[in-house]
Amino acid sequence: MRVKRSTLAKILAVVFVLNLAVMGVGAWYSYQEAPPIPQEVVGPDGETVVTAEQVQAGKTTFQSNGMMNHGSILGNGAYYGADYTADALDLKVAHMRDYYAREQYDASYDALAEDQRATVDVAVEGDLGDGEPGDRIEYSAAEAYAHEQVRETYVERYHEGSAERGVPEGMIESEEEAREFADFALWTAWFSHTDRPAGDHSYTNEWPYEPAAGNDATGAAMTWSVVAMVLLVAGAGFGVWLYKSIELPEPDTEGVTVPRPSEVNLFPGQAAALRFVVVGAGLFLAQVLLGGLLAHYYIERDAFFGLGELLGIDFLSMLPFAIAKTWHIDLGILWIATLWLGAGLFLPPLLTGREPKNQGRYVNGLLGALVVVVVGGLAGVWLGSKGYFDGALWWILGNEGLEYLEIGRLWQAGILVGFLAWAVLTARGLKPLLDREPRYGLAHMILYAGGSIALLFCAGFLYTPQTNIVVTEFWRWWVVHMWVEGAFEFFIVALVGVTLTSMNLLDRRSAEKAVMVQALLVMGTGVIGVSHHYWWVGQPDMWIPIGSAFSTLELIPLVFILYEAMGQYRAMAASGESFPYTLPFMFIVASGIWNFVGAGVLGFFINLPFINYFEHGTYLTVAHAHAAMFGAFGLLALGMVVYMLRIAVPEAKWRERTLRWAFWTWNAGLALMVGISLLPVGFLQLEVAFTQSYDAARSLAFYEGELVQLLFWARMPGDVLVILGTALFGYDVVKKIRVRRESASEAPADTPAAAGGVLDDD
Repeated sequence: MRVKRSTLAKILAVVFVLNLAVMGVGAWYSYQEAPPIPQEVVGPDGETVVTAEQVQAGKTTFQSNGMMNHGSILGNGAYYGADYTADALDLKVAHMRDYYAREQYDASYDALAEDQRATVDVAVEGDLGDGEPGDRIEYSAAEAYAHEQVRETYVERYHEGSAERGVPEGMIESEEEAREFADFALWTAWFSHTDRPAGDHSYTNEWPYEPAAGNDATGAAMTWSVVAMVLLVAGAGFGVWLYKSIELPEPDTEGVTVPRPSEVNLFPGQAAALRFVVVGAGLFLAQVLLGGLLAHYYIERDAFFGLGELLGIDFLSMLPFAIAKTWHIDLGILWIATLWLGAGLFLPPLLTGREPKNQGRYVNGLLGALVVVVVGGLAGVWLGSKGYFDGALWWILGNEGLEYLEIGRLWQAGILVGFLAWAVLTARGLKPLLDREPRYGLAHMILYAGGSIALLFCAGFLYTPQTNIVVTEFWRWWVVHMWVEGAFEFFIVALVGVTLTSMNLLDRRSAEKAVMVQALLVMGTGVIGVSHHYWWVGQPDMWIPIGSAFSTLELIPLVFILYEAMGQYRAMAASGESFPYTLPFMFIVASGIWNFVGAGVLGFFINLPFINYFEHGTYLTVAHAHAAMFGAFGLLALGMVVYMLRIAVPEAKWRERTLRWAFWTWNAGLALMVGISLLPVGFLQLEVAFTQSYDAARSLAFYEGELVQLLFWARMPGDVLVILGTALFGYDVVKKIRVRRESASEAPADTPAAAGGVLDDD
């Protein structure tokens, strides 16, 4: 079946608009159905226990002190500390049991006989099930007692400090703020066990699993897990039919003249784009070093290989887990984005054979602005968490305190402006193509992909610290997940299409069709697929069927991306030793494989609703995230860098041995890290969550278990290999850029494009 590019473009536009329409309606409905914050909670004597203002203040404390990168809320955040929702609920149940045990039997709960415990358990579960949402909530005496005890526990942990939990003294500055943080955590625990109006389950669909509080997986979680597996089979069949029905030429090197690097001009803007590589390599090295530190914190929570005690250095106070985790995440996003921005600025002259005037100067200016934003953002995180900013400045200049979106709002605005500036510079470089091709052309696709990244990033500006945490999480996941499953995947296929075209392995028309087909599959599943993040955070029930269906179908485009990568590898292998871009292709293929493993296989497994109910916020998610983010997006960015370097370095001085060593150490290290540490720990957590409770699976007792500690140590070889590969890469990048070819001072008007025929008319 022959399908025109214009037809595919129209279908893609319709799918994108429909996606935004569905998510827009979902946003409105989510606002309507968000769990309310009671204006007042009173005890049995009418005395006020907590107010809405205290809960809101607790959310501010939660964000301003970076608590989301120490533990998690509603399962989202860091997995080092407790999940505050599950922890507050577990503590509340324990203290209520103790209250009733002493009131009825004058003994501790643990000292009671089995039948006496059963009586107490019924009383506790009855109290928790009696509450109804409203402006005024009435606590039983046991609940009021438990609330106060949880407050004091949080003061002891997060204000006074708890070395065994990795909490430095004064992590939360005052006792009052620590109590307000407890109020916020207890509010999330309250709506996790309180039924929606006219409903038969809680706002969180009975998450977290806590049998003592009456929380257990709903029937919908099991039903839609089965439906999701059926949809996967049906969707896979349809996807194969669609993919085979549309004629897509395979990459082919036979009879094609692949330009040698020395035959391609290097322009000033490209030389400037190479400086992005140096910055990205530095950010990458800092990120993996922090990753090694974070992994070790799970073994020694208040030391570093015993050096703290030996040298008299308080590592825990100097660089707490929360700050190290914040920097680790932000640096991961920044180094990948930096390399992608550099690649996007480097590629246009390869297609057009020319460059606009002063492009190099503007690219250098963009790099300078990027450095300012990076330094300002990372410094602001530390200054904000240490309380150096007063009033609203803590979230404008400092640490906004939401995972993946930690840097202050001003620095986020700087990133957005940077994306827009990048789009302008890329459009300048692609102008000869943009002027001659239709709106669905390859050059337009690159701009659409970059624009969609900027568009979705805007969702991060739609909330403030005063916004309900459930609504906040709705918009946060628009940025985080839609980047990964929507805009980033779109950018991947567009970038690979441009790369293949610049190598003459695909003509432009074939590349455009391939990009649109894969983008259609990605956009058709990935955007609405974000809704699997809404199942347990207090969002409406409608997201369970929607999220189950679309999250399952996300696997299908990843299979085709892997298939395309293998096809590209075969084309490269068939070309023999004369093909000069073998190493960049190795990165592209590895990216496709890890994307399939991390986002596809592991993503499909943990996104089945019934599994996700118990798994949400465990090490299985860590395995999925590392394999998908670094394996897929990181390796692709690194492959583009190798391609850029291959063109920029004179052939007589090109040596790729060090880069090959880096490639294999990265892949081996990632495989060891995921296979012998992250996944085994995750499966052990899943078993504890199944058999005990979610809080038990996230408890300090679990992490300090003998087998779990052994598995944490087993992560070290993988971490060392990843760090070694990154150090080798950084060294080789600097070495190669120092010997790069001289760039042309001005682009000749008659210089042919690297990819022959790319400027031909349609």
